[in-house]
Amino acid sequence: MIILIAGASHTGKTALAQKLLEKYKYSYLSIDHLKMGLIRSGNTLLTPLSDDKALTDYLWPIVREMIKTAVENEQNLIVEGCYIPFEWPKDFEKEYLKNIKYYCLVMSRRYIMNHFSDIKKYASVVENRMDDQGCTLETVLRDNAEILEQCQNHKVNYLLIDDEYQVNIEL
Repeated sequence: MIILIAGASHTGKTALAQKLLEKYKYSYLSIDHLKMGLIRSGNTLLTPLSDDKALTDYLWPIVREMIKTAVENEQNLIVEGCYIPFEWPKDFEKEYLKNIKYYCLVMSRRYIMNHFSDIKKYASVVENRMDDQGCTLETVLRDNAEILEQCQNHKVNYLLIDDEYQVNIEL
């Protein structure tokens, strides 16, 4: 089984992947780690500050083929990150799709307004964010509104975090 976890920055994708790793013993791939490995090794001219579309266009074909390989080898894998396109199903034939579950984490405006200090507080719960100055109330509100709109437009599965942070996935 392949579990894809998408969503805006600071929605808890990495924390959820870590939780699933501990519960189900599935390996997980952080697309951010792949991104930084490719950038630091000089395999791309992109940078961590490059446009999200450019990063997705570069990273997704690599991640997509890793997913196919895991399915073909009947391996379980969790893939988490911001660089999973909303139209991801078009890249897989039916035999692959039956082995993939997709979840997009989205925080509601109400949740963000009521819990922004918690969002900042838990930003480094799994990984150390060295520079988190770009995480502002305005950017979190904007990014989550955009993600929700895209989820609805593409009719993909999303988990809305609205009242309290309760994200549980049963496999």
